Amino acid sequence: MAETEAGGLNIGIIGAPVDLGQQRRGVDMGPSAIRIANLEARLEALGHVVKDYGNVPVADMATARVGDQRERYLTDVLKQCGTLADKVSTCLKQGSLPLVLGGDQSVSVGTLAGLARTSAARGIVWLDAHGDFNTPKTTPSGNIHGMALAAILGYGDPRLTGLGGVSPKAVEKNTVLVGCRDFDREEAKAIARSKMTVFTMKEIDELGMRSVMRDAIRIAGTGVDQVHLSFDVDSVDPREAPGTGTQVRGGLTYREAQLAMEMLFESGQVTSAEFVEVNPILDVANQTAELVVELALSLFGKKIIG
Repeated sequence: MAETEAGGLNIGIIGAPVDLGQQRRGVDMGPSAIRIANLEARLEALGHVVKDYGNVPVADMATARVGDQRERYLTDVLKQCGTLADKVSTCLKQGSLPLVLGGDQSVSVGTLAGLARTSAARGIVWLDAHGDFNTPKTTPSGNIHGMALAAILGYGDPRLTGLGGVSPKAVEKNTVLVGCRDFDREEAKAIARSKMTVFTMKEIDELGMRSVMRDAIRIAGTGVDQVHLSFDVDSVDPREAPGTGTQVRGGLTYREAQLAMEMLFESGQVTSAEFVEVNPILDVANQTAELVVELALSLFGKKIIG
């Protein structure tokens, strides 16, 4: 998909500076921080053709209406995700692989809504410290970034699940969570009942990252034509990625995260990707955004040798 005549990829960068899905300011600056880390030029140096589609327009948390506390800022989140879905759809129509830069994890609903316009037969590899599988009935916070994966798979408020006119937007049995270590109580029960596959940090400790990613790629890609990568930087240990709003100790090491990206590239199955939850205000010298760029380079073919 999206290959150039020279063998590289056509990659479309889309910024989604959304911060209404959670309650800490600063994550809206994530796309800019990643761009400042020279993402476009470094991808082009690998032989890819890159087009930046700019940022989707977003509401300001200072003036947006909170609304229902169980689904904070729902009206604006829906609007922003709808606009993102349009940009993702345009990117696909123009023959590019969508690479979305968040913003908080609520942007995933928009990303997948845009992807689902071509097909909902899609697997997901979801690297995250959290499950993002709450609904308005189970959420302890009302933060929509904690409902993103549930909405994508058809659970929760119909206004979220039905965004873009397709629900679910991916195949549940082809959805794999990797690196999780912090679930809410009712969310954990819902995850246990689901058809998803979950590799927590315990499984990574016991089996090793290579074994986990080998199985994750196989499960996500079996019987589908497309695999989407969603990478929340809080999947990485906060010592490596301090610039994120929901830190949880005991996450992936730098090399474990890199190995995951390298294996996804080698699989040849990834057809879209997003990197979310970079918060420059909480970062140290743009360290977390730099990490995201290094991971994106590995996802798109950078090798240690060759």
